[in-house]
Amino acid sequence: MTREHQGGGRGLAAARKGFWSGLRFTSLRLRLVLVFGLVALTAAVSASGIAYWLNREAVLTRTQDAVLRDFEQEMQNRAGALPEHPTQDEVQHTAGQMASSSQRFGVLLVAEDADGGAVYGSSGGLGGFALSDVPESLRTAVNKEQRVTSANKHPYHLYWQRITDDGTPYLVAGTRVIGGGPTGYMLKSLEPEAKDLNSLAWSLGIATGLALLGSALLAQALATTVLRPVHRLGVAARRLGEGKLDTRLRVSGTDELADLSRTFNSAAENLEKRVADMAGREQASRRFVADMSHELRTPLTALTAVTEVLEEELEFAGEGEGGSFDPMVEPAVRLVVSETRRLNDLVENLMEVTRFDAGTARLVLDDVDVADQITACIDARAWLDAVELDAGRGIHARLDPRRLDVILANLIGNALKHGGSPVRVSVSRADDEIVIRVRDNGPGIPEDVLPHVFDRFYKASASRPRSEGSGLGLSIALENAHIHGGGITAENAPEGGAVFTLRLPQDPSPPADEEAEGPAGAAGDGSRGKDAKGQV
Repeated sequence: MTREHQGGGRGLAAARKGFWSGLRFTSLRLRLVLVFGLVALTAAVSASGIAYWLNREAVLTRTQDAVLRDFEQEMQNRAGALPEHPTQDEVQHTAGQMASSSQRFGVLLVAEDADGGAVYGSSGGLGGFALSDVPESLRTAVNKEQRVTSANKHPYHLYWQRITDDGTPYLVAGTRVIGGGPTGYMLKSLEPEAKDLNSLAWSLGIATGLALLGSALLAQALATTVLRPVHRLGVAARRLGEGKLDTRLRVSGTDELADLSRTFNSAAENLEKRVADMAGREQASRRFVADMSHELRTPLTALTAVTEVLEEELEFAGEGEGGSFDPMVEPAVRLVVSETRRLNDLVENLMEVTRFDAGTARLVLDDVDVADQITACIDARAWLDAVELDAGRGIHARLDPRRLDVILANLIGNALKHGGSPVRVSVSRADDEIVIRVRDNGPGIPEDVLPHVFDRFYKASASRPRSEGSGLGLSIALENAHIHGGGITAENAPEGGAVFTLRLPQDPSPPADEEAEGPAGAAGDGSRGKDAKGQV
Protein backbone atom coordinates (compact mmCIF):
# COMPACT_ATOMS: atom_id res chain seq x y z
CA MET A 1 0.00 0.00 0.00
CA THR A 2 1.39 3.40 -0.97
CA ARG A 3 1.82 6.25 1.48
CA GLU A 4 -0.92 8.24 -0.26
CA HIS A 5 -3.35 5.34 0.15
CA GLN A 6 -2.41 5.00 3.79
CA GLY A 7 -3.00 8.68 4.35
CA GLY A 8 -6.36 8.47 2.57
CA GLY A 9 -7.38 5.51 4.71
CA ARG A 10 -6.45 7.34 7.89
CA GLY A 11 -8.34 10.42 6.70
CA LEU A 12 -11.45 8.34 5.95
CA ALA A 13 -11.22 6.62 9.32
CA ALA A 14 -10.81 9.97 11.07
CA ALA A 15 -13.80 11.42 9.19
CA ARG A 16 -15.92 8.38 10.04
CA LYS A 17 -14.86 8.61 13.67
CA GLY A 18 -15.62 12.34 13.74
CA PHE A 19 -19.05 11.70 12.18
CA TRP A 20 -20.04 9.07 14.73
CA SER A 21 -18.56 11.05 17.61
CA GLY A 22 -20.61 14.05 16.42
CA LEU A 23 -23.75 11.88 16.51
CA ARG A 24 -23.21 10.36 19.93
CA PHE A 25 -26.27 10.66 22.14
CA THR A 26 -24.64 13.17 24.47
CA SER A 27 -23.65 15.52 21.63
CA LEU A 28 -25.43 18.83 21.31
CA ARG A 29 -25.65 18.38 17.53
CA LEU A 30 -27.66 15.16 17.84
CA ARG A 31 -29.93 16.67 20.45
CA LEU A 32 -30.61 19.68 18.23
CA VAL A 33 -31.42 17.42 15.28
CA LEU A 34 -33.68 15.27 17.46
CA VAL A 35 -35.50 18.29 18.87
CA PHE A 36 -35.99 19.77 15.40
CA GLY A 37 -37.13 16.39 14.12
CA LEU A 38 -39.59 15.87 16.97
CA VAL A 39 -41.02 19.36 16.55
CA ALA A 40 -41.35 18.90 12.79
CA LEU A 41 -42.83 15.41 13.24
CA THR A 42 -45.35 16.66 15.79
CA ALA A 43 -46.33 19.60 13.59
CA ALA A 44 -46.52 17.49 10.42
CA VAL A 45 -48.50 14.69 12.06
CA SER A 46 -50.87 17.18 13.68
CA ALA A 47 -51.39 19.06 10.41
CA SER A 48 -51.79 15.84 8.41
CA GLY A 49 -54.19 14.38 10.96
CA ILE A 50 -56.34 17.48 11.00
CA ALA A 51 -56.28 17.72 7.19
CA TYR A 52 -57.18 14.04 6.83
CA TRP A 53 -60.00 14.27 9.36
CA LEU A 54 -61.46 17.40 7.76
CA ASN A 55 -61.24 15.96 4.25
CA ARG A 56 -62.67 12.64 5.38
CA GLU A 57 -65.67 14.27 6.99
CA ALA A 58 -66.16 16.54 3.98
CA VAL A 59 -66.02 13.66 1.46
CA LEU A 60 -68.24 11.33 3.45
CA THR A 61 -70.72 14.03 4.35
CA ARG A 62 -71.01 15.21 0.75
CA THR A 63 -71.53 11.66 -0.57
CA GLN A 64 -73.84 10.76 2.26
CA ASP A 65 -76.04 13.83 1.82
CA ALA A 66 -76.36 13.24 -1.91
CA VAL A 67 -77.27 9.56 -1.48
CA LEU A 68 -79.77 10.17 1.33
CA ARG A 69 -81.41 13.01 -0.59
CA ASP A 70 -81.77 10.83 -3.69
CA PHE A 71 -83.06 7.89 -1.63
CA GLU A 72 -85.61 10.05 0.15
CA GLN A 73 -86.80 11.44 -3.19
CA GLU A 74 -87.16 7.96 -4.65
CA MET A 75 -89.12 6.80 -1.61
CA GLN A 76 -91.57 9.67 -2.01
CA ASN A 77 -91.99 9.36 -5.79
CA ARG A 78 -91.84 5.63 -6.46
CA ALA A 79 -92.48 3.80 -3.18
CA GLY A 80 -95.20 6.30 -2.32
CA ALA A 81 -96.96 5.44 -5.66
CA LEU A 82 -97.39 1.77 -4.71
CA PRO A 83 -100.92 0.57 -3.71
CA GLU A 84 -101.69 -0.02 -0.06
CA HIS A 85 -101.25 -3.79 -0.46
CA PRO A 86 -98.82 -4.30 -3.37
CA THR A 87 -97.90 -7.64 -4.87
CA GLN A 88 -94.45 -9.19 -4.92
CA ASP A 89 -93.89 -8.21 -8.55
CA GLU A 90 -94.90 -4.61 -7.92
CA VAL A 91 -92.55 -4.29 -4.98
CA GLN A 92 -89.71 -5.94 -6.88
CA HIS A 93 -90.25 -3.72 -9.93
CA THR A 94 -90.32 -0.56 -7.81
CA ALA A 95 -87.10 -1.56 -5.99
CA GLY A 96 -85.36 -2.00 -9.33
CA GLN A 97 -86.54 1.39 -10.55
CA MET A 98 -85.31 3.08 -7.35
CA ALA A 99 -81.87 1.41 -7.64
CA SER A 100 -81.41 2.79 -11.14
CA SER A 101 -81.16 6.36 -9.86
CA SER A 102 -78.05 8.47 -10.33
CA GLN A 103 -76.47 7.34 -7.04
CA ARG A 104 -76.65 3.61 -7.89
CA PHE A 105 -77.46 2.22 -4.46
CA GLY A 106 -79.09 -1.07 -3.50
CA VAL A 107 -82.78 -0.94 -2.43
CA LEU A 108 -84.87 -3.24 -0.26
CA LEU A 109 -88.63 -2.64 0.06
CA VAL A 110 -90.77 -4.34 2.70
CA ALA A 111 -94.57 -4.13 2.30
CA GLU A 112 -97.73 -5.97 3.40
CA ASP A 113 -99.87 -7.82 0.83
CA ALA A 114 -103.65 -8.28 0.86
CA ASP A 115 -103.38 -11.44 3.00
CA GLY A 116 -101.43 -9.60 5.68
CA GLY A 117 -98.10 -11.24 4.80
CA ALA A 118 -94.81 -9.48 4.25
CA VAL A 119 -93.55 -9.12 0.71
CA TYR A 120 -89.98 -8.15 -0.14
CA GLY A 121 -88.51 -6.51 -3.15
CA SER A 122 -84.73 -6.24 -3.63
CA SER A 123 -82.90 -4.51 -6.42
CA GLY A 124 -80.30 -7.28 -6.48
CA GLY A 125 -82.69 -10.19 -6.73
CA LEU A 126 -82.60 -13.16 -4.36
CA GLY A 127 -78.87 -12.84 -3.73
CA GLY A 128 -78.85 -9.07 -3.38
CA PHE A 129 -79.61 -6.68 -0.56
CA ALA A 130 -81.46 -8.53 2.23
CA LEU A 131 -83.07 -7.50 5.49
CA SER A 132 -80.34 -9.33 7.40
CA ASP A 133 -77.82 -6.82 6.03
CA VAL A 134 -79.57 -4.03 7.92
CA PRO A 135 -78.40 -3.56 11.53
CA GLU A 136 -81.02 -4.40 14.13
CA SER A 137 -80.73 -0.99 15.76
CA LEU A 138 -81.45 0.75 12.46
CA ARG A 139 -84.56 -1.40 11.77
CA THR A 140 -85.86 -0.66 15.24
CA ALA A 141 -85.39 3.08 14.79
CA VAL A 142 -87.05 3.06 11.34
CA ASN A 143 -90.15 1.14 12.46
CA LYS A 144 -90.62 3.05 15.69
CA GLU A 145 -93.53 5.44 15.46
CA GLN A 146 -92.78 8.84 16.90
CA ARG A 147 -95.32 11.01 18.64
CA VAL A 148 -96.55 13.85 16.45
CA THR A 149 -96.10 17.23 18.07
CA SER A 150 -95.59 20.80 16.99
CA ALA A 151 -91.87 20.13 16.90
CA ASN A 152 -92.22 16.67 15.35
CA LYS A 153 -94.68 16.71 12.48
CA HIS A 154 -94.09 13.19 11.16
CA PRO A 155 -94.34 9.82 12.93
CA TYR A 156 -91.52 8.25 10.91
CA HIS A 157 -88.10 9.60 9.92
CA LEU A 158 -85.09 8.73 7.81
CA TYR A 159 -82.26 7.03 9.73
CA TRP A 160 -78.78 6.06 8.49
CA GLN A 161 -75.70 4.24 9.73
CA ARG A 162 -72.18 3.45 8.45
CA ILE A 163 -71.10 -0.19 8.58
CA THR A 164 -68.14 -2.23 7.36
CA ASP A 165 -68.49 -5.63 5.71
CA ASP A 166 -65.36 -7.61 4.71
CA GLY A 167 -63.29 -4.47 4.95
CA THR A 168 -65.58 -2.46 2.66
CA PRO A 169 -67.42 0.55 4.14
CA TYR A 170 -71.15 0.96 3.43
CA LEU A 171 -73.84 3.50 4.13
CA VAL A 172 -77.17 1.97 5.25
CA ALA A 173 -80.36 4.05 5.54
CA GLY A 174 -84.06 3.33 6.06
CA THR A 175 -87.45 5.07 6.29
CA ARG A 176 -91.17 4.49 5.89
CA VAL A 177 -93.55 6.17 3.46
CA ILE A 178 -95.52 8.84 5.27
CA GLY A 179 -99.27 8.23 5.29
CA GLY A 180 -98.92 4.45 4.99
CA GLY A 181 -96.86 2.41 2.60
CA PRO A 182 -93.80 0.18 2.38
CA THR A 183 -90.63 0.48 4.40
CA GLY A 184 -87.51 1.08 2.33
CA TYR A 185 -83.84 0.40 3.04
CA MET A 186 -80.84 1.60 1.06
CA LEU A 187 -77.29 0.17 0.88
CA LYS A 188 -74.53 2.31 -0.70
CA SER A 189 -70.89 1.23 -1.03
CA LEU A 190 -68.36 3.86 0.09
CA GLU A 191 -65.37 2.04 -1.37
CA PRO A 192 -64.51 4.77 -3.94
CA GLU A 193 -64.50 7.37 -1.21
CA ALA A 194 -62.37 5.07 0.98
CA LYS A 195 -59.84 4.69 -1.84
CA ASP A 196 -59.70 8.44 -2.25
CA LEU A 197 -59.16 8.86 1.46
CA ASN A 198 -56.42 6.20 1.44
CA SER A 199 -54.68 8.05 -1.37
CA LEU A 200 -54.98 11.24 0.65
CA ALA A 201 -53.53 9.47 3.71
CA TRP A 202 -50.56 8.20 1.69
CA SER A 203 -49.97 11.67 0.28
CA LEU A 204 -50.07 13.21 3.74
CA GLY A 205 -47.74 10.47 5.04
CA ILE A 206 -45.23 11.15 2.28
CA ALA A 207 -45.51 14.88 2.94
CA THR A 208 -44.88 14.21 6.65
CA GLY A 209 -41.79 12.15 5.85
CA LEU A 210 -40.46 14.82 3.53
CA ALA A 211 -41.12 17.47 6.17
CA LEU A 212 -39.27 15.35 8.74
CA LEU A 213 -36.32 14.85 6.38
CA GLY A 214 -36.26 18.53 5.52
CA SER A 215 -36.36 19.50 9.18
CA ALA A 216 -33.47 17.12 9.94
CA LEU A 217 -31.39 18.65 7.13
CA LEU A 218 -32.31 22.13 8.28
CA ALA A 219 -31.48 21.22 11.88
CA GLN A 220 -28.13 19.82 10.74
CA ALA A 221 -27.35 23.03 8.87
CA LEU A 222 -28.43 25.21 11.77
CA ALA A 223 -26.56 23.03 14.26
CA THR A 224 -23.41 23.33 12.16
CA THR A 225 -23.82 27.10 12.03
CA VAL A 226 -24.51 27.38 15.75
CA LEU A 227 -22.04 24.78 16.98
CA ARG A 228 -19.06 25.90 14.90
CA PRO A 229 -18.35 28.81 17.31
CA VAL A 230 -19.00 26.46 20.25
CA HIS A 231 -16.50 23.97 18.81
CA ARG A 232 -13.96 26.73 18.37
CA LEU A 233 -14.58 27.82 21.94
CA GLY A 234 -14.03 24.25 23.15
CA VAL A 235 -10.75 23.97 21.21
CA ALA A 236 -9.62 27.32 22.57
CA ALA A 237 -10.53 26.33 26.13
CA ARG A 238 -8.60 23.06 25.70
CA ARG A 239 -5.55 24.93 24.45
CA LEU A 240 -5.89 27.38 27.31
CA GLY A 241 -6.02 24.46 29.75
CA GLU A 242 -2.82 23.10 28.18
CA GLY A 243 -1.04 26.30 29.14
CA LYS A 244 -1.21 28.15 25.81
CA LEU A 245 -2.43 31.35 27.39
CA ASP A 246 -1.99 33.41 24.21
CA THR A 247 -4.94 31.55 22.59
CA ARG A 248 -7.66 33.90 21.32
CA LEU A 249 -10.90 33.52 19.40
CA ARG A 250 -11.85 35.36 16.23
CA VAL A 251 -14.88 37.52 16.95
CA SER A 252 -17.46 38.24 14.26
CA GLY A 253 -21.03 39.41 14.56
CA THR A 254 -23.01 40.87 17.42
CA ASP A 255 -24.97 37.87 18.64
CA GLU A 256 -24.69 36.02 21.95
CA LEU A 257 -21.94 33.72 20.67
CA ALA A 258 -19.89 36.75 19.65
CA ASP A 259 -20.35 38.17 23.15
CA LEU A 260 -19.23 34.80 24.56
CA SER A 261 -16.11 34.88 22.37
CA ARG A 262 -15.31 38.41 23.55
CA THR A 263 -15.75 37.33 27.16
CA PHE A 264 -13.45 34.35 26.57
CA ASN A 265 -10.79 36.56 25.01
CA SER A 266 -11.03 39.01 27.88
CA ALA A 267 -10.79 36.21 30.45
CA ALA A 268 -7.83 34.64 28.61
CA GLU A 269 -6.05 38.01 28.45
CA ASN A 270 -6.58 38.65 32.16
CA LEU A 271 -5.45 35.11 32.97
CA GLU A 272 -2.31 35.53 30.85
CA LYS A 273 -1.47 38.76 32.64
CA ARG A 274 -2.05 37.22 36.07
CA VAL A 275 0.01 34.13 35.24
CA ALA A 276 2.80 36.27 33.83
CA ASP A 277 2.70 38.39 36.98
CA MET A 278 2.73 35.32 39.22
CA ALA A 279 5.52 33.76 37.17
CA GLY A 280 7.53 36.93 37.53
CA ARG A 281 6.97 36.99 41.27
CA GLU A 282 7.81 33.32 41.54
CA GLN A 283 10.97 33.85 39.50
CA ALA A 284 11.95 36.73 41.73
CA SER A 285 11.22 34.63 44.81
CA ARG A 286 13.36 31.76 43.52
CA ARG A 287 16.15 34.15 42.61
CA PHE A 288 15.93 35.67 46.09
CA VAL A 289 16.15 32.26 47.77
CA ALA A 290 19.03 31.22 45.53
CA ASP A 291 20.90 34.50 46.06
CA MET A 292 20.25 34.39 49.77
CA SER A 293 21.51 30.81 50.00
CA HIS A 294 24.66 31.64 48.06
CA GLU A 295 25.26 34.75 50.15
CA LEU A 296 24.82 32.79 53.37
CA ARG A 297 27.37 30.18 52.36
CA THR A 298 30.32 32.58 52.78
CA PRO A 299 29.63 33.55 56.41
CA LEU A 300 28.48 30.02 57.14
CA THR A 301 31.80 28.67 55.95
CA ALA A 302 33.57 30.89 58.47
CA LEU A 303 31.07 30.05 61.20
CA THR A 304 31.44 26.34 60.48
CA ALA A 305 35.19 26.56 60.83
CA VAL A 306 34.83 28.42 64.15
CA THR A 307 32.24 25.97 65.46
CA GLU A 308 34.49 23.04 64.56
CA VAL A 309 37.25 24.61 66.66
CA LEU A 310 34.82 25.23 69.51
CA GLU A 311 33.54 21.66 69.24
CA GLU A 312 37.12 20.32 69.49
CA GLU A 313 37.69 22.52 72.55
CA LEU A 314 34.55 21.10 74.13
CA GLU A 315 35.79 17.56 73.50
CA PHE A 316 39.24 18.35 74.97
CA ALA A 317 37.60 19.94 78.00
CA GLY A 318 35.43 16.92 78.51
CA GLU A 319 38.40 14.55 78.27
CA GLY A 320 40.50 16.65 80.69
CA GLU A 321 43.30 17.29 78.21
CA GLY A 322 43.97 20.86 79.17
CA GLY A 323 40.99 22.58 77.58
CA SER A 324 38.47 24.26 79.81
CA PHE A 325 35.23 26.15 79.44
CA ASP A 326 33.41 28.32 81.86
CA PRO A 327 30.35 26.26 82.95
CA MET A 328 28.22 29.34 82.27
CA VAL A 329 29.53 29.59 78.70
CA GLU A 330 29.57 25.89 77.73
CA PRO A 331 25.76 25.57 77.09
CA ALA A 332 25.85 28.64 74.86
CA VAL A 333 28.79 27.23 72.90
CA ARG A 334 27.02 23.93 72.40
CA LEU A 335 23.89 25.77 71.24
CA VAL A 336 25.91 27.81 68.75
CA VAL A 337 27.55 24.65 67.40
CA SER A 338 24.26 22.78 66.95
CA GLU A 339 22.38 25.74 65.48
CA THR A 340 25.26 26.52 63.10
CA ARG A 341 25.20 22.94 61.86
CA ARG A 342 21.41 23.14 61.50
CA LEU A 343 21.65 26.44 59.63
CA ASN A 344 24.27 24.96 57.29
CA ASP A 345 21.97 21.99 56.52
CA LEU A 346 19.07 24.37 55.94
CA VAL A 347 21.05 26.44 53.43
CA GLU A 348 22.17 23.31 51.58
CA ASN A 349 18.56 22.09 51.44
CA LEU A 350 17.34 25.46 50.19
CA MET A 351 19.91 25.43 47.42
CA GLU A 352 18.83 21.91 46.44
CA VAL A 353 15.17 22.95 46.38
CA THR A 354 16.08 25.96 44.26
CA ARG A 355 17.72 23.67 41.71
CA PHE A 356 14.57 21.57 41.48
CA ASP A 357 12.33 24.62 41.13
CA ALA A 358 14.56 26.14 38.48
CA GLY A 359 14.67 22.89 36.49
CA THR A 360 18.47 22.69 36.64
CA ALA A 361 18.68 19.44 38.61
CA ARG A 362 20.28 16.66 36.56
CA LEU A 363 20.89 12.95 36.95
CA VAL A 364 24.33 11.40 36.83
CA LEU A 365 23.42 7.77 36.31
CA ASP A 366 25.58 4.78 37.15
CA ASP A 367 25.11 1.05 37.51
CA VAL A 368 24.39 0.71 41.26
CA ASP A 369 24.11 -2.35 43.48
CA VAL A 370 21.18 -1.25 45.63
CA ALA A 371 22.16 -3.33 48.66
CA ASP A 372 25.71 -1.95 48.63
CA GLN A 373 24.39 1.59 48.29
CA ILE A 374 22.05 1.18 51.30
CA THR A 375 24.85 -0.38 53.36
CA ALA A 376 27.18 2.49 52.51
CA CYS A 377 24.52 5.05 53.47
CA ILE A 378 23.90 3.38 56.83
CA ASP A 379 27.61 2.87 57.56
CA ALA A 380 28.50 6.48 56.72
CA ARG A 381 26.04 7.72 59.34
CA ALA A 382 26.82 5.10 62.00
CA TRP A 383 23.32 3.58 61.90
CA LEU A 384 24.43 -0.06 61.67
CA ASP A 385 23.18 -0.94 65.15
CA ALA A 386 19.76 0.70 64.64
CA VAL A 387 18.89 -0.53 61.14
CA GLU A 388 18.02 -4.04 59.91
CA LEU A 389 18.67 -4.57 56.20
CA ASP A 390 16.77 -7.18 54.21
CA ALA A 391 18.32 -6.91 50.75
CA GLY A 392 20.03 -9.55 48.66
CA ARG A 393 23.03 -8.61 46.59
CA GLY A 394 22.82 -8.60 42.85
CA ILE A 395 19.86 -6.18 42.54
CA HIS A 396 21.26 -3.62 40.11
CA ALA A 397 19.73 -0.47 38.65
CA ARG A 398 20.88 2.60 36.74
CA LEU A 399 20.52 5.37 39.33
CA ASP A 400 22.21 8.52 40.52
CA PRO A 401 24.20 7.31 43.58
CA ARG A 402 24.36 10.73 45.24
CA ARG A 403 20.63 11.35 44.93
CA LEU A 404 19.80 7.80 46.05
CA ASP A 405 21.98 8.39 49.12
CA VAL A 406 20.03 11.61 49.83
CA ILE A 407 16.71 9.74 49.57
CA LEU A 408 17.84 6.88 51.83
CA ALA A 409 19.42 9.22 54.37
CA ASN A 410 16.24 11.23 54.68
CA LEU A 411 13.91 8.21 54.90
CA ILE A 412 16.03 6.22 57.35
CA GLY A 413 16.97 9.29 59.40
CA ASN A 414 13.33 10.35 59.60
CA ALA A 415 12.35 6.84 60.73
CA LEU A 416 15.03 6.78 63.44
CA LYS A 417 14.20 10.29 64.63
CA HIS A 418 10.42 10.04 64.78
CA GLY A 419 9.67 6.31 64.79
CA GLY A 420 12.40 4.76 66.84
CA SER A 421 14.67 1.79 66.24
CA PRO A 422 14.95 -0.81 65.03
CA VAL A 423 14.26 0.43 61.52
CA ARG A 424 13.83 -2.28 58.90
CA VAL A 425 14.87 -1.63 55.29
CA SER A 426 13.81 -4.18 52.64
CA VAL A 427 14.54 -4.27 48.89
CA SER A 428 12.64 -6.15 46.17
CA ARG A 429 11.92 -6.12 42.42
CA ALA A 430 8.44 -5.54 40.92
CA ASP A 431 7.68 -4.97 37.22
CA ASP A 432 11.06 -3.49 36.23
CA GLU A 433 11.05 -1.39 39.39
CA ILE A 434 13.19 -1.37 42.50
CA VAL A 435 11.00 -1.21 45.62
CA ILE A 436 12.64 -0.08 48.87
CA ARG A 437 10.53 -0.08 52.05
CA VAL A 438 11.60 1.70 55.23
CA ARG A 439 9.57 0.73 58.28
CA ASP A 440 10.07 2.09 61.79
CA ASN A 441 9.04 0.79 65.18
CA GLY A 442 7.10 3.83 66.34
CA PRO A 443 3.42 4.69 66.86
CA GLY A 444 2.86 5.56 63.20
CA ILE A 445 1.90 8.82 61.53
CA PRO A 446 -1.34 10.53 62.61
CA GLU A 447 -4.04 10.38 59.93
CA ASP A 448 -4.24 14.17 59.69
CA VAL A 449 -0.48 14.37 59.11
CA LEU A 450 -0.21 11.67 56.40
CA PRO A 451 -1.36 13.91 53.49
CA HIS A 452 1.26 16.55 54.40
CA VAL A 453 4.41 14.55 55.25
CA PHE A 454 6.02 15.51 51.92
CA ASP A 455 5.05 19.19 52.08
CA ARG A 456 7.86 21.69 52.38
CA PHE A 457 8.50 23.08 55.87
CA TYR A 458 5.64 21.00 57.27
CA LYS A 459 6.09 19.81 60.82
CA ALA A 460 3.69 17.86 62.98
CA SER A 461 3.83 19.80 66.22
CA ALA A 462 3.28 16.76 68.38
CA SER A 463 6.23 14.80 66.98
CA ARG A 464 8.63 17.43 65.64
CA PRO A 465 9.81 20.13 68.01
CA ARG A 466 11.18 23.32 66.60
CA SER A 467 14.84 22.38 66.84
CA GLU A 468 14.54 19.15 64.85
CA GLY A 469 15.10 19.38 61.12
CA SER A 470 14.07 21.99 58.60
CA GLY A 471 10.92 20.33 57.24
CA LEU A 472 12.57 19.92 53.83
CA GLY A 473 14.09 16.43 54.08
CA LEU A 474 11.12 14.35 52.90
CA SER A 475 10.24 16.94 50.27
CA ILE A 476 13.77 16.74 48.82
CA ALA A 477 13.64 12.94 48.95
CA LEU A 478 10.40 12.99 46.95
CA GLU A 479 11.86 15.40 44.40
CA ASN A 480 14.87 13.12 43.93
CA ALA A 481 12.55 10.14 43.45
CA HIS A 482 10.53 12.08 40.86
CA ILE A 483 13.61 13.06 38.89
CA HIS A 484 14.39 9.34 38.57
CA GLY A 485 10.85 8.72 37.31
CA GLY A 486 9.74 7.11 40.57
CA GLY A 487 7.90 8.13 43.71
CA ILE A 488 7.53 7.73 47.46
CA THR A 489 4.40 6.88 49.43
CA ALA A 490 3.79 6.96 53.17
CA GLU A 491 1.37 4.82 55.14
CA ASN A 492 0.90 3.12 58.48
CA ALA A 493 1.46 -0.62 58.78
CA PRO A 494 -1.50 -2.62 60.19
CA GLU A 495 0.69 -3.98 63.00
CA GLY A 496 2.03 -0.51 63.85
CA GLY A 497 4.75 1.79 62.68
CA ALA A 498 5.13 4.01 59.63
CA VAL A 499 6.14 2.60 56.23
CA PHE A 500 7.75 4.69 53.49
CA THR A 501 7.85 2.93 50.09
CA LEU A 502 10.33 4.13 47.46
CA ARG A 503 9.79 2.96 43.87
CA LEU A 504 12.49 3.61 41.28
CA PRO A 505 12.72 2.30 37.70
CA GLN A 506 15.70 0.08 36.97
CA ASP A 507 16.54 2.19 33.90
CA PRO A 508 15.09 5.69 34.36
CA SER A 509 14.34 8.11 31.55
CA PRO A 510 15.74 10.55 30.46
CA PRO A 511 19.25 9.11 30.00
CA ALA A 512 22.28 10.57 31.72
CA ASP A 513 23.31 12.82 28.84
CA GLU A 514 19.95 14.60 28.72
CA GLU A 515 18.57 17.24 31.03
CA ALA A 516 16.16 15.89 33.62
CA GLU A 517 13.52 18.32 34.64
CA GLY A 518 11.97 18.43 38.06
CA PRO A 519 8.46 17.16 38.78
CA ALA A 520 5.51 18.79 37.14
CA GLY A 521 4.40 21.84 38.99
CA ALA A 522 7.71 22.23 40.88
CA ALA A 523 10.29 22.94 38.23
CA GLY A 524 8.34 25.04 35.77
CA ASP A 525 9.00 28.71 35.49
CA GLY A 526 5.62 29.70 34.14
CA SER A 527 6.85 30.05 30.56
CA ARG A 528 4.56 29.24 27.68
CA GLY A 529 5.30 27.91 24.26
CA LYS A 530 5.38 30.92 21.96
CA ASP A 531 5.40 28.70 18.91
CA ALA A 532 1.76 27.84 19.60
CA LYS A 533 0.61 31.41 19.24
CA GLY A 534 -2.38 31.99 17.02
CA GLN A 535 -6.12 32.29 16.84
CA VAL A 536 -8.76 29.59 16.85
